[in-house]
Amino acid sequence: MNEETFNLSIRKFLKMVGVNSQRAIEQAVEKAIADGSITGTESVFAKVTLEVAGLKLNVTFDGEIKLQ
Repeated sequence: MNEETFNLSIRKFLKMVGVNSQRAIEQAVEKAIADGSITGTESVFAKVTLEVAGLKLNVTFDGEIKLQ
């Protein structure tokens, strides 16, 4: 295994996930505020599941996103 290639590949994947996840959350919050289902002052709970089938990895991360 090439450690440098491996680490760069993981970082690239995580950056892509982070950027796209943030964009999706921002759009969902804007839509929810616009349609009145949230006010924009609450917190929302989030869960992300990471699955890497070839490694038999399946782990869930829970967190809170504060809007104010």
